[in-house]
Amino acid sequence: MKAVAVAVVVVLAMVQFIAEPAHAITCGQVDAALAPCVPYLTQGGEPGAACCSGVKNLKGMAATTDDRRTACNCVKAAANRYTNLKDDAAQALASKCGVAMDVPVSKTINCDTISY
Repeated sequence: MKAVAVAVVVVLAMVQFIAEPAHAITCGQVDAALAPCVPYLTQGGEPGAACCSGVKNLKGMAATTDDRRTACNCVKAAANRYTNLKDDAAQALASKCGVAMDVPVSKTINCDTISY
């Protein structure tokens, strides 16, 4: 009986080491994805291809509710670093890039109350 219990513990330990850990999104990833959007967000006009690619990448990275909330808080922090951020450009970013985005670009959004 002891041998079975030891074998179960060993198998569980091996599974834990083999299973890939969850990857949480970071503010560094969010900032890197949206960095090409800064000229559009501060000056207006049209977002460039690199910006829209970053928006699409951000959507792909923010796959879970926790990731979307983290990304939302990262975007909010980044938006507050730019005093000249144009709110209308920020709100239109996802649609101008043709992406249905779950992460709003806003200085004032409460990311914890958004339903994802």
